[in-house]
Amino acid sequence: MIKYHSLAAINADLQSGKITVTALVNHYLKNIADKKDYNIFLEVFADDALAQAKLIDEKIKNKTAGKLAGAVIALKDNISVKGKKLSASSKILEGYTSLYNATVVERLLAHDAIIIGRTNCDEFAMGSSNENSAFGNVHHPLDESRVPGGSSGGSAAAVAADMCLAALGTDTGGSIRQPASFCGVVGLKPTYGTVSRYGIIAYASSFDQVGPLTHSVADAALILETIAGPDEYDSTLSQKPAQKFSEYTNKNPKYKIAYLRDCLEKDGLDAEIKNKMLATIEQLKADGHELTAVDFPFLDYLVPAYYVLTTAEASSNLSRYDGIRYGYRSKNATDLESTYKKSRSEGFGTEVKRRIMLGTFVLSAGYYDAYYAKGQKVRRLLQNKTLEILNQHQFILLPTTPGTAFKFGENSADPIKMYLEDIFTVQSNLTGIPAISLPLGTHSNGLPYGIQVMANKFDEKNLFAFADYLMQKK
Repeated sequence: MIKYHSLAAINADLQSGKITVTALVNHYLKNIADKKDYNIFLEVFADDALAQAKLIDEKIKNKTAGKLAGAVIALKDNISVKGKKLSASSKILEGYTSLYNATVVERLLAHDAIIIGRTNCDEFAMGSSNENSAFGNVHHPLDESRVPGGSSGGSAAAVAADMCLAALGTDTGGSIRQPASFCGVVGLKPTYGTVSRYGIIAYASSFDQVGPLTHSVADAALILETIAGPDEYDSTLSQKPAQKFSEYTNKNPKYKIAYLRDCLEKDGLDAEIKNKMLATIEQLKADGHELTAVDFPFLDYLVPAYYVLTTAEASSNLSRYDGIRYGYRSKNATDLESTYKKSRSEGFGTEVKRRIMLGTFVLSAGYYDAYYAKGQKVRRLLQNKTLEILNQHQFILLPTTPGTAFKFGENSADPIKMYLEDIFTVQSNLTGIPAISLPLGTHSNGLPYGIQVMANKFDEKNLFAFADYLMQKK
């Protein structure tokens, strides 16, 4: 069977009878089995997927199938599926089975998507390399010695390795876009408040957003259209009805686009990625678009502000994993206090414990105003400056990552170097705006990399139109 890059191509072959949904699911299951050494999936829902495929084949015959019929989708292991294990790739949730579906899962299933399994990720979505999972590293589909990116590395790798048509990940500081860049797929972080977080294991609640990883912009738009919209279980959502994102149109208007001069001049940006950015800018100018270099003097404050605020929220969110109510409980515990201490010390990995301690420190008496309160003020400054740029331009163009996928262990000894992998992605999470990474480049080392586009809040429809335009120019 060919490698499908869009749901439209799958639908055409389903309608002509060239393939069936059952055959498609079997194709993906075979690829998952053949590439199991990549450690991409933690659990494959083979029986459920095949049973659902059989039902959808009947629906297609009866012309009653939903708009996602034929879409085989993987889920990051922090998204709840009723009756299935859920661990956020952590030992602390050992043995836990979800009692309900996340809202995004309910909405996918309602439109006849098939959930094929749960993918490996950095523990509690904390990481940029997928080296922090309690269940081992995910390997890059093109080079097993390299990372796929994180924290949604398993989801990105599953799409790139043809184990599913699309996947859902979560993005707190670049966790969809960074692995999308490394693996050569499309990755979208929607506007904060677009997609329900009900049933999603929280890392940093004011940053987290669910989004799709796909081969095409059209599929990303259709999946977002399906999972977006108000939900009574998430009070942080916009109450506006979900837009018809899949109906974006590109009538080839002339766009006003900003690019951040500071990003292109940043030390550590790979020379080939910089040259690709410059070439893209010149091509867009030649096509009649208005490109403007703008200054963003707060670039060096993005990562520090992000880690002060997200670790504070993580410290609070992860306090519920205590070894008492569910999940891992230390066998060495002898009383209540040792149960808390030993269960959390043994159950959480090194990176998660590092971030919990950082967050606890910045929230502690005497340091709250110096760190957390100041971080919130910086966040407001960053948002004001970003929105000021977007009020004068439709989009901001910038790299997704400083380089291509790095080798395992290359950044592990230096947490600061690892944190700086997020320097171009955290801006959209700090400010709540949508951003998409597009696989527009291939490095001389043979690895893909992405270019990122950011837009104003809730302007995903225009973002998709421009993203599709860039993909067609690829």
